[in-house]
Amino acid sequence: MKRVPHTFTIVFSLILLAAGLTWFVPAGEFEREMVTVGETQKEVVVEGSFRAVDAAPQTWQVFSALFNGFCDKADIVIFILMVGGAFWILNNSHAIDVGVLAFLRRVERLGRIGVIRAVGVNNIIISLVMIMFSLFGAVFGMSEETIAFVVVFIPLAIQMGYDSLVGVCMCYVAAHVGFAGAMLNPFTIGIAQGIADLPLFSGLEYRLACWVVLTTFCIAFVLWYARRVKKNPLKSPVHQLDEYWRNRVAEQQASPAEYRSPRVAWVLYGLLSVVLIVVAVLFPTTTLKIGSAQVSLVVMPVLAGLFAFSGFFLLRKSVHFFILDILLFTIAYLVVGVLGYDWYVMEISALFLAMGILSGIADGQGADGIAKLFLAGCKDILSAALVVGLASGIIFILKDGHVIDTILYGLSRSLAHTGEVTSMGIMYLFQTALNLVMPSGSAKAALTMPIMAQFADLIGVSRQTTVLAFQFGDGFTNMITPTSGVLIGVLGIARIPYATWFKWAWKFILILIALGFVLMLPTLWLSLPGF
Repeated sequence: MKRVPHTFTIVFSLILLAAGLTWFVPAGEFEREMVTVGETQKEVVVEGSFRAVDAAPQTWQVFSALFNGFCDKADIVIFILMVGGAFWILNNSHAIDVGVLAFLRRVERLGRIGVIRAVGVNNIIISLVMIMFSLFGAVFGMSEETIAFVVVFIPLAIQMGYDSLVGVCMCYVAAHVGFAGAMLNPFTIGIAQGIADLPLFSGLEYRLACWVVLTTFCIAFVLWYARRVKKNPLKSPVHQLDEYWRNRVAEQQASPAEYRSPRVAWVLYGLLSVVLIVVAVLFPTTTLKIGSAQVSLVVMPVLAGLFAFSGFFLLRKSVHFFILDILLFTIAYLVVGVLGYDWYVMEISALFLAMGILSGIADGQGADGIAKLFLAGCKDILSAALVVGLASGIIFILKDGHVIDTILYGLSRSLAHTGEVTSMGIMYLFQTALNLVMPSGSAKAALTMPIMAQFADLIGVSRQTTVLAFQFGDGFTNMITPTSGVLIGVLGIARIPYATWFKWAWKFILILIALGFVLMLPTLWLSLPGF
């Protein structure tokens, strides 16, 4: 059996490859200008501004790529460390394990119902979770946030008889398939349509149909794989790697947590209820923005009331369920913060850190104990954070070598003398290939859409089709490119080597890419709303 290279080895090899390209690909650059898109300003390419520049072949810079990558992705690196530390504190309380066992026992009872037994309780659970995360990706572009949920769904998948790949698919893959087939994602569709001078989130009807098709395929594939693994666990490519998760679950099952309701948890419940009530008074209404639609709701008062009610009854049962209640409301406030207050990585990191500290206090840990657990969690997840910085270094090598714009210019020129279907296919493949080295959707939209929109006019293809090509091309390969900090972070937490993931996922991604192309064809031949 061939030895799989370490993820660091693979990523550094790609850095060397990128540096090699800077010696052979002619250097060039576009001029850029600032334009207003919606309520924000974005840097876009000036049409016809490409020019040759002095070559800048990269040599020793391959060794500084880690430093530059860390500086560029510092928010994601810190996010991973903070989430890792917070969940280590929460996991030490055994709250998730108690909750998973209670959940599975409840599911076993539901399995006695004829219809549910026929469909399969586990199939229903996997499908509902994936639909939820796919919606999160489609509506508000959930991506980095999925890193925090890997440690929740992998133990659940293991206890259901599956493997860590199923756990990753339930949250990360589902969210990114939703991201690719999004209807209202402001980070891709919003920016791309704004630059292409299209009404924001126009063409929603057909995008909704695309999301349904893509999400259905994704769920069907995961259910097929899950059934295959449950029938024969040795067919899982991560069977040996999952020994860590199986041992962890077995240890937790062998020493079941004792149900208890300590006094410190009751004090925390009272203080936290007061804080949430004060927040509700300060923010009585919240304007939730979903795409171009806005709705004002009394979200904060409702959440405060629900927490006061649920926290009391769950804490009476056991502190473990109270800690899970804290986790649940952390997720609820995360959604409200993202949709209502434009939260991003910094605010979400702070939210999860608060969750970890509150979990430690409720569990009876002192300040020193919480600090030690937090550091242990950071240490456990450190390799994942390091590889995110290293992977980001690939982009710096290509940028500093002035070859990204040259590649973009050369490929875009090939669209000028082809038919509709061929042109659309080339645009789609170009966006897909570009995403392997530039995974930032907003940056890629600012770079490519000014050019692609003009080409669409010249060859008689709808600009909306061009946006769809960008959207699919930006989304699918996010789940396989080593330059994606989110992917590398998820794999690091899941303890799945990148090479193992690539070998498992590439056929699935290839089918998604082909399905995306098929979904774009009706936009050429049918009169669709917004197209």
